[in-house]
Amino acid sequence: MIINHLKKFFGILIMLSPILSLAQQTRPNVVIVMADDLDTRQLSCYGGKNLQTTNIDALAKEGMLFNDIYCSEAICIPTRASLFTGVYPARHGSYQNHKSVYPYFKSSVNQYLNNLGYKVGLTGKDHSTKPKSTFPFDIIKGFEENCVSKTDDYFLDSIKNYITKDDKPFCLFVMSINPHAPWTVGDPSKFNPEKLVLPPNWVDTKESRVEFCKYLAEVRRLDDQVGDITKLLKETGKDKNTVVIFLGEQGPQFPGGKWNSWNYGQKSSMIVRWPGTVKPMTTSNAIVQYEDITPTLIDIAGGKVIDSLDGNSFLKVIKQENKTHRDYAYGIYNNIPEGKAYPMRSIRDNDFKMILNLNSKDDYFLKYVMNPNGIVWASWTEKAKTSPEAQVLTNRIIKRPAVQFYDMKKDPYELNNLADDSKYQAKIKDFKIKLAAWMKEQGDSGAAMDVEFGKQAKSKKEEGD
Repeated sequence: MIINHLKKFFGILIMLSPILSLAQQTRPNVVIVMADDLDTRQLSCYGGKNLQTTNIDALAKEGMLFNDIYCSEAICIPTRASLFTGVYPARHGSYQNHKSVYPYFKSSVNQYLNNLGYKVGLTGKDHSTKPKSTFPFDIIKGFEENCVSKTDDYFLDSIKNYITKDDKPFCLFVMSINPHAPWTVGDPSKFNPEKLVLPPNWVDTKESRVEFCKYLAEVRRLDDQVGDITKLLKETGKDKNTVVIFLGEQGPQFPGGKWNSWNYGQKSSMIVRWPGTVKPMTTSNAIVQYEDITPTLIDIAGGKVIDSLDGNSFLKVIKQENKTHRDYAYGIYNNIPEGKAYPMRSIRDNDFKMILNLNSKDDYFLKYVMNPNGIVWASWTEKAKTSPEAQVLTNRIIKRPAVQFYDMKKDPYELNNLADDSKYQAKIKDFKIKLAAWMKEQGDSGAAMDVEFGKQAKSKKEEGD
C-alpha cells in the first residue's frame, strides 16, 4: 500500500516537473549594469551634449528612464551598501567611505533572492561585498575589480557560462569601474576640449577641459560595455526574459560632485528595460533612492515585503500603475577618510532641496589636491585670484553656510542659495522638521556620530591597524 502511494506521488512529481521547470524559467532574470562616478547629465539620453551614448540610449528607447533617482550618500561604498541592503547608511553602518557594514548586519539582496530561488552573481568592482557571510555573491571573473586600475580589460566567457549553465533564474550585477579616476582608458583624442560644454558649476580652464576629455573617454568606454552586455543577452536568448537595469552610481570625481551633498554628487541615473512589462520610451519623475532597489528586486522575484528595510518597491512605477513613489529623498555625508570631518545632511522633494552643514564654521577640505583631479582644482584656485566669477565658484566649495536651500527646477546645479529668502522660510522649517525626524528614526546623531568615528579611525591608524 505504502509503495503504491509512493509510486503515485513520484509519478505526479514527474508529471509536474516540466511545468515547475517552465515556471522557474519564466521568472524574470535581472542584470544590473552599474557605472562608477558617472555624471548622469553627460549621457545623451539625459540631455548630454558632449557625446552620444548609443547603447545606454538604446536601453532608454526600449524602457523607462528615471529622472529623479538619488544616492543617499555620494560615495562608492555607502551607495553600494545601500543598493545591496535596502537600508540607509546610518543603519547599515557603512556611512563613511571604506567603512564596512555593522558586524550584526546579516542580510542583503543575496539572502533575499536566494530564498526565492535565484542565484546572485557579481562581476567587476566588488566594493561592499564583505563580509562574505552578509554578501555571499557568486563572484564571476570578467570585469576589472580594481576601480583605480589603469586598464579595464574584460571578457564575457565566464558571464555567458553563468547565465546559461542551468535553468535557475539569476540576478547578475555587472559593476564597471568607468568612469572612475584615473581616467586612463578610452580615447580622449576623440573629443575637442575647446568645443566641450562644461557644467555651469565649473571654472572654465584649459586644464578642466583636457581632464574632461579623459573623463568622457571613459564614459564612452562604459557605453561600449553596456552594449556588449546587452548583445550577450540577445545572443544567448536571455534578453526577452531579463530585466536590464542601468545605474549611474553617484556623481563624478570633480570639485562639487562626488564627496558632497549637492545634486552634482547625489543625482544618479536609472534605466529599466523589461520586455513585455515596461512600455518603451517612457520616463518617470518619481523620486527613487538606491535603498529602494533591493525591495524592488524582491518584488520582481515574487517575494513579500520586508518591513525592516528602509526602501520600498517601485515596481508599480515601472508598470506605470503609480506615477509617484517617495515624497522625499534624504542624504547623509561625512568627509572621513577623504579629509577632516565635515558632516552634512540633506532632504529634497521634486521641487526644492535643503542641505545642513553641521560644521559650517570650518572650511571644507578634500583630497582634490592630492589625486588626479587636483590638476583641475589647482587651475580653478589659480584663476580665482584674478576672476571674480571663478572666485565665487571655488568659494562655494570651501566656505559653506549652515543652511543651503535651492529651487531645483530653476537652479539644478545649486548656484543660488535661497536660505535667507523670506519667501521660503516656511518650507525650510518644514524640511528641518522632517529631516530631524528621519535622523532620529535612523539613530543618526549628526556631527557627533561622524566625529566619533573619525576619532576611532585616527586611533586605529596610530596603532598601525
